[in-house]
Amino acid sequence: MEQTVQKTRIQVVQEGLMGSMGYEDYRLMVGNLALEGKSTGSIQSQELGNYTLLNDQRMKRLDKTIKIDADSDSKIKEVDQKITWLVLTESWCGDAAQTIPVMNKIAGLNKNISLRLVLRDENLELMEQFLSNGAMAIPKLISIDDATGRIIGEWGSRPSTATNMVLDYKKKHGNLTPEFKQDLQLWYNKDKGQNTVCDLLSLLLLE
Repeated sequence: MEQTVQKTRIQVVQEGLMGSMGYEDYRLMVGNLALEGKSTGSIQSQELGNYTLLNDQRMKRLDKTIKIDADSDSKIKEVDQKITWLVLTESWCGDAAQTIPVMNKIAGLNKNISLRLVLRDENLELMEQFLSNGAMAIPKLISIDDATGRIIGEWGSRPSTATNMVLDYKKKHGNLTPEFKQDLQLWYNKDKGQNTVCDLLSLLLLE
């Protein structure tokens, strides 16, 4: 009788890293899919293609406009531990489009921080190790100590303020409506990535 060898969380993460891509390759992939009216994942639909196009435009805008204040900039640059942020994502995910450019901006300030990305639906074994309230919510950031491979933190799937907005709405109304999702995108547009900067800085300082 064959015995199934269960992989450790660290082994699953290391396998995910081996198949990961950098931010530039991810942006190129999403941009090409947007031009073709397609999305990541095996399921293709006009709706997912439209989300990918919209998210490509969002990321282009954020890549140009994200600002990190001087105090946060200084603290990010002080991180002297070599870490990798491995992020589960998909091109159609609105929350990912609003936050991954912020992760890239932070990683660009310190050579000790490496950002790597993988697609959720191609890495379900990894995703299952990092569920949010039992759901395969993305984006999901896994922070790894490069020296030991140890998992030292995680973040996602939304900035803390947006998470509270979603929880409050669900408590009062049950499911999220299209109107609420529109309000959430308006919040993202006004916030300009600042809540994500604050959350990720807290994660870095804990490490």
